[in-house]
Amino acid sequence: MPIAVHFGAGNIGRGFVGLLLHEAGYDLVFSDVASDLVDAINAAPEYTVHEAGPGGRDHVVTGFRAVDSRRDPEAAADAVASAAVVTTAVGPTVLRFVAPVIVAGLERRDPDAPPVAIMACENAIGATDLLRDEIAAAAGDRAAQLLARAVFANTAVDRIVPAPQASAGIDVTVEPYCEWVIEAAPFGGTPPRIPGARFVDALAPYIERKLFTVNTGHSATAYLGAAAGHATIAESLDDPAIEAAVSAALAETSAVLVVRHGLDPQDLADYRAKILDRFRNPALPDTVQRVGRQPLRKLSRHERFVEPAAEAAERGLGTAALVGAMGAALAFADPADEEAVRLQGMLRTLSAAELVSEVTGLDPDHPLFPAVREAVTARQAAL
Repeated sequence: MPIAVHFGAGNIGRGFVGLLLHEAGYDLVFSDVASDLVDAINAAPEYTVHEAGPGGRDHVVTGFRAVDSRRDPEAAADAVASAAVVTTAVGPTVLRFVAPVIVAGLERRDPDAPPVAIMACENAIGATDLLRDEIAAAAGDRAAQLLARAVFANTAVDRIVPAPQASAGIDVTVEPYCEWVIEAAPFGGTPPRIPGARFVDALAPYIERKLFTVNTGHSATAYLGAAAGHATIAESLDDPAIEAAVSAALAETSAVLVVRHGLDPQDLADYRAKILDRFRNPALPDTVQRVGRQPLRKLSRHERFVEPAAEAAERGLGTAALVGAMGAALAFADPADEEAVRLQGMLRTLSAAELVSEVTGLDPDHPLFPAVREAVTARQAAL
């Protein structure tokens, strides 16, 4: 049976990517640095993915093991060396730590073996390209030789997985909906067998539709909900003012998707409505604190707020609702989140213009810059 190695044994890894790889017939090897989680996975003969909400059902996953890539990087590299598929769900900023393990695996891989399919399943545009660059940097002089032992394909992934419950063990609760879209061209007509995934010729419209609707909407709801004192995403959307603000922000991102990719406006309106219904799922008590974490990353140049708002401003389209959501993100002050703490410190020590440049990456002459600077100034005045 072919082997699939998945870096990141958390809820997304077990409840989404790992589940689809299991259902595709792969033996699963999870790689993680959380020793307790690795031990718990290895102690369990199976785990269950519970789909919560209308149409949901349970899936039992078997045929897996886990390796601790911090305690035993050799075992993780050995798994990569024999794998048919390698995937990640660790967060874009963590890919550089995964890359050396993959390099070690490619080093010991049989040069005559079929190339391993490597796909980063992250909430970022071009995450696999980023991972490939990190692998090349870690490989040094042997980069060309080792990269030839792999095929790299970008992906778009979508499934809501709330924070785990301590009593669940390694079982995972997810929403029934999921989507894994993979670019087909790198595989030259012979993609890996993953029936639960969809291979497409042009990935950009799918990944940007998802990022600028699901991720923008989820984060906007979290920040606006937190600012209004709500605890969960569903509760936040029950507030008519927040629902209206989130809907307005997503209408602005849809306008960008129409001009950038030629997507149908009515199809996008239907997609937005479906997304908001998913957020309202009462069986997924997702918190605004979990969804809102890492505000600095989410306010960066090519992420869910600034990227669509920047293009909208360049094209003379509306940006007020997106900037309003960014203003709410500036007020996200969770003391348990390192980025939120840093952001609040920056608001107290930098000028508004300095903060906009450093956090968003916008140039002062960009047409979006003044509106974001005003949002920062308003937040600083409220401190």
